Amino acid sequence: MKRTTHLFLSLLLVPCFYSANAQDWIPLFNGKDLSSWAHVGDGSFVVEDGMLKTQGGMGLLWFTPHKMKDVKIRVVYRGAAENNAGVFIRIPKKPKEAWMPVNKGYEVQIDDRGDDYHKTGVLYSLTKAKASPAIADDWNVMEITLDGDRTMVTLNGVLVTDYTEGDPVPAKVLEYEPDRGRRKTAGYFGLQNHGGEDVIFFKEVSYQPL
Repeated sequence: MKRTTHLFLSLLLVPCFYSANAQDWIPLFNGKDLSSWAHVGDGSFVVEDGMLKTQGGMGLLWFTPHKMKDVKIRVVYRGAAENNAGVFIRIPKKPKEAWMPVNKGYEVQIDDRGDDYHKTGVLYSLTKAKASPAIADDWNVMEITLDGDRTMVTLNGVLVTDYTEGDPVPAKVLEYEPDRGRRKTAGYFGLQNHGGEDVIFFKEVSYQPL
């Protein structure tokens, strides 16, 4: 085969490869409004400059069209150095108030100030952080993998949580910590607005099937 022909074929193949990868992530937030989302509890979310912004709380903005199962979820956020929020997964039924998801689903914590069981990337009060790779006052990329009974969380490419249903967890100590027990493999997804003056910005919320 001539060199020029080989180069031409290579150029044809490369764009196809990158185009396929670019379509892997499916946006849950369109950057314009709260279509496909509903809010329960106190406070609210608003769309500001193409981003989701938390206001007051405690409340939950949840994705209404379908449950998530065997997926990877990507959340790009900013503000956890001095503020509190969370990403909720494995919520077993459509929430009508903000506390059922706490006790029946999992909260992936967004708050850099806590101890190793209460900091960004852990299943709140249930798992111990394997690392603390959060970037203060800048954008952070959280990826949550739901693979059957296994839940993995990376932050900026570093593994923070790797939990399988049935793994040992510490006893519940505080009243507002979640009830212990197994969670469903499929569940609704949501973002928490925690309360008070807490403000977290989300500029991307997307997922891809495994």
